[in-house]
Amino acid sequence: MLFQFTSEQLMIKQAAKDFAQTELKPGVIERDELQKFPAEQIKKLGELGFLGMMVSPEYHGAGFDTISYISAIEEISKVDASTAVIMSVNNSLICYGLEKFGTESQKEKYLKRLATGEVLGAFCLSEPEAGSDAQAQSTRVTDHGDYFLLNGTKNWITNGNSASIYLVIAKAGPGDSDMNALIVEREMDGFSVGQKENKMGVRGSDTHSVMFSDVRVPKENLLGSEGSGFEFAMRVLEAGRIGIAAQALGIAAGAYELALAYSKDRKAFGKPIADHQAIRFKLAEMATDIEAARLLCLKAAWLKDQNLPFATASSKAKLFASQVAMKTTIEAVQIHGGYGYVKEYHVERMMRDAKVTQIYEGTSEIQKLIISRNLLR
Repeated sequence: MLFQFTSEQLMIKQAAKDFAQTELKPGVIERDELQKFPAEQIKKLGELGFLGMMVSPEYHGAGFDTISYISAIEEISKVDASTAVIMSVNNSLICYGLEKFGTESQKEKYLKRLATGEVLGAFCLSEPEAGSDAQAQSTRVTDHGDYFLLNGTKNWITNGNSASIYLVIAKAGPGDSDMNALIVEREMDGFSVGQKENKMGVRGSDTHSVMFSDVRVPKENLLGSEGSGFEFAMRVLEAGRIGIAAQALGIAAGAYELALAYSKDRKAFGKPIADHQAIRFKLAEMATDIEAARLLCLKAAWLKDQNLPFATASSKAKLFASQVAMKTTIEAVQIHGGYGYVKEYHVERMMRDAKVTQIYEGTSEIQKLIISRNLLR
């Protein structure tokens, strides 16, 4: 086994790190407090090629591998998890879904603009009564000859008010899995965006409900074949979980780095707190957990790049990395003591941001279900 990054992968990682420090860190606390979408920073990410990292250059993407992608996500997440999830959704769910399952005309019309960051995408599966039970869809699509008619509501949509292109999963027949995947444009009549969610964490990303009232969707906007929408959603989420695992890893790594630096500066009982065994043991556990999470993320990314089955690996990576994110950020706050409870030291925000990595794109309980199901096959 070769545990060594290529020069290109290291270059991409460093570019993401530099961007996070210079472009994201200065305003990250204000964006969190005001729930401010990082529009200017996202535009720059697009110009740098970070919004279509794995898309083929044929469709204006950067053509990088998944390992480069998760390395970039980790570095962005160390500073600003909100920007990281915006980046992750556009890369892992939208661009990946369109490039892998879209027609040539769909790629020409939509993927090229998404890969450059000219427009953003949003993935619409969850509903008010359909979270982990993704088959309990109420949003309906009916065939009207040369177009589909779409009605329903989707919940917890990342990029909900900032996207221009929405990939929507809707019930198309009587069976549990009879669903269609549709490309919906924001400008289509009958589409509307609900109120912004006031969230505990990742407050810089905009999360909304979106509504469809007799939205006419052209037949050419069907992704894949009729009735394949549920399978499409599951395959796309398998890839998306690698990005969320990398986000969780980055949150943990960022909190650890802050705690390590603080422990060297802060003194108690006449010496730096890093010299006290209680703090040293915390740091040792944090570093070990983070390294293990990183290896799980890299394995899932490597399997995907080799065109090998990666669903179980991505679930393992997301399950463990999200646990590590919560555990590490809690300990980072503890190491900072009273300062850890203060916004300017960043770790309290990271602790709030970490929690959602155990929830979105499949809860930890769903990841355990997927892993155990594959173990027992």
